[in-house]
Amino acid sequence: MADAWGIEEYYDDVEGRRHRVSPDTVAALREVIGTPPQDGDGRDDPQTLVRRRGDRVGPAELVLEDGAELRIGDVLPPDLPFGYHILRRGGEETAHRLIVGPGRCHLPGRRAWGWAAQLYATRSRDSWGIGDLADLGRLARWAADECRAGFLLVNPLHATAPVAPIQASPYFPASRRFRNPVYLRVEEVPGAGRAGADLQEAAARGRELNRRRHIDRDAVWRLKLAALEAIWRCAPPGPEFDQWRARQGDGLREFATWCTLAEQYGGNWRIWPQEYRHPAGPAVGRFAREHADRVRFHAWLQWLTERQLTENASGVTLIQDLPVGVDPGGADAWSWQDLLAQGVSVGAPADEFNTEGQDWGLPPFVPWKLRRAGYRPFADSIRATVAAAGGLRIDHVMGLFRLWWVPSGAGAGQGAYVRYPAADLLDIVALESHRAGALVIGEDLGTVEPGVRETLAEYGVLSYRLLWFEQDDPATWPEHAMAAVTTHDLPTVAGLWDGSDLEAQRRLGLEPNEESSGAVRRRLARGGGLDAGAGGEEAVLAAHQLMARAPSVLLSATLDDALAEPERPNIPGADDQRPNWCLALPVPLEELQSAPLPRKLAAVLAEPRARPRDGREPGGEAP
Repeated sequence: MADAWGIEEYYDDVEGRRHRVSPDTVAALREVIGTPPQDGDGRDDPQTLVRRRGDRVGPAELVLEDGAELRIGDVLPPDLPFGYHILRRGGEETAHRLIVGPGRCHLPGRRAWGWAAQLYATRSRDSWGIGDLADLGRLARWAADECRAGFLLVNPLHATAPVAPIQASPYFPASRRFRNPVYLRVEEVPGAGRAGADLQEAAARGRELNRRRHIDRDAVWRLKLAALEAIWRCAPPGPEFDQWRARQGDGLREFATWCTLAEQYGGNWRIWPQEYRHPAGPAVGRFAREHADRVRFHAWLQWLTERQLTENASGVTLIQDLPVGVDPGGADAWSWQDLLAQGVSVGAPADEFNTEGQDWGLPPFVPWKLRRAGYRPFADSIRATVAAAGGLRIDHVMGLFRLWWVPSGAGAGQGAYVRYPAADLLDIVALESHRAGALVIGEDLGTVEPGVRETLAEYGVLSYRLLWFEQDDPATWPEHAMAAVTTHDLPTVAGLWDGSDLEAQRRLGLEPNEESSGAVRRRLARGGGLDAGAGGEEAVLAAHQLMARAPSVLLSATLDDALAEPERPNIPGADDQRPNWCLALPVPLEELQSAPLPRKLAAVLAEPRARPRDGREPGGEAP
C-alpha cells in the first residue's frame, strides 16, 4: 500500500523477497513530491476528469474538442465524441478538463511477424554513416515484399540536443514530442538539387563514415547540418511549410527555440544563463524574436523529418518505441520543469540480469502535478510517437502503475516505488491508440507486480514475452502478446550461445548473473535440440523455431540475430566503458537483404500456425 504521497514503503524483489524502504529514502521522496492537494468540490479547483461514455458527471455544459457546445444531463451520452473536452457544472466557478476515450486499444486483426531494428545501425551504402529514413523505407519494402513480414519495430526516433556530443541512447531523448533530424536522407530534402557540388562532396564524406563499424554521430551531424543549412539558404521552404508550422502551435515554437538556445549555450538548459532557464521568461521571447530565422530553421527540420518518416513508413506497420522519460537537460524537461521531480531519477530494482539495479537518469513526473496539468505532457508524447505509425511499444509499461524513484546520490537499489494514476493513463493510451488505429505493446519485463498484466489485457495492451525470460513452453504463452527471443538490452542468440556476451560483461567489470545465463543456454539447447558443437546460426534458427511455437498475435526477431551478431546494441551500466547504441550492423542493408540467414529466419516466422486453442483467430479489428 502507498502512503499519501504515493510512496510504497515495501517492495518485493524478483525472487519474491520483501524489503522495507529506508526511512531516509521515504523522507527524501516526500520532500520532492510536496504535499498532494486534496480534491475539493471543484468550485475553485480545476480538475482533470477521465471518464467513459455513460459515466455519471452530473448536469453540465461541454465544450467539445472541435469547439461545439453541448448540454448534457446526469451521464455522458453514448454518442459523445472521444477526445479532450471542457466541462462546466452549474454553480461552479471553474471549468474542468474532460478526457473521454474508448477504454480499449486498437487490436491487430491477424497474426503477423516482423523485424526489430535499430535504425541507426541499419546502414545502406548510400547512408552518411548512420541508418536513415530512406534506409527505413528500403528495409520496409524488403520486409514486406520478400520476407512476408507484417511490421517493423524500430528504436525511438525522438529528438536529441542538436549540438555535440550528440546523445547516443535512443532512450535518453531531449524530447518525446519531436524527432531527430540526424535520420534525414539529405539528398531527398526538397531543393537539395540546388546545393550542387557542395552537397555531392558532403555525401561522399558521409558515405566514407560507413567504413567505420562504430557510428560517429558527431561527425554525421556536422556533415548533415552543414548540408541542410546550405539547402535552407538556396532553397527556402514555401507556404506549405508555413501552414504546417502554424498548425503545430506553441509546442513546436518552444522546441525550436530550445534548439536555438542549445546551439548558443549547450544542450543542458540547467546550466544556461539564468534568464533562459524557463520558457515563460521574457528573455526567452526576446531571444526567439532576435533569432527568428534560426528558430524557423529548426522547425523546418521537424517538417522534413515528419515528411520523410511518413513517406517511408508505408507498406508495413511501423511500431515506434516510447522511452520511459526524457533527458533532464533536454527540451521537454525545460518545457515541463514545473511538473518534474527534481533531485531524483527513475530506474529499476535488481533483477536476474541486472544484479545491482538500474538508474536510468530520467526525471519522473510528480503524479499529482501531472494530473493537475490535465495529463497534457503524457498525451502529447503518446500522440507524437504514434504519428505516422501503426503501433506503439511502451518501454517499461509498469511505469504507468508505479516507477522506481532513486534519490540523487543514492545507489540504484536504494530507491522506492511511487504510484501513478494507471487507470487515467491507460485511458489516454487507449484514446490515442483508437485515434491513430495503432496497436499497443507494453514492455512488461522484469519485476511486474500482481495484477498489472491482467489490467493491461483489459485495456487491449499486448504483453511482451521473451524466450530468455520465460521458462514455460512458448506454446503456453498468451495470444494477446508479442513474442520475441531477446531485446536490445539482453544478449543476442550468438552472444549467449558462444559465451562472448558473458565474457564482455566480465571484461567491463560488471557482475553478470552467470547462473541465470547458463540456465537460459541450457533451456535453449534442450528445447532447440542443439548439441554443444552447434554454431551461432544454428542456435539462432533453433531459438526462433522454439519461440514461434507461441500462439502470440505478434512475433519479432532482431536484425542482429538475423546476422548471428554476437554483440548486442546495449549493455546496461556500461555507457562509460563501451560504445553503447553505436554499433552498426556488420554488413550494409544491401548485403543483409541477400544473406541466407535472414531468409531462413523469415521462413520460420512466416510459416502459418495453427489456430489458437479456442479455435478463434486472435486479435480484433483489422490493422
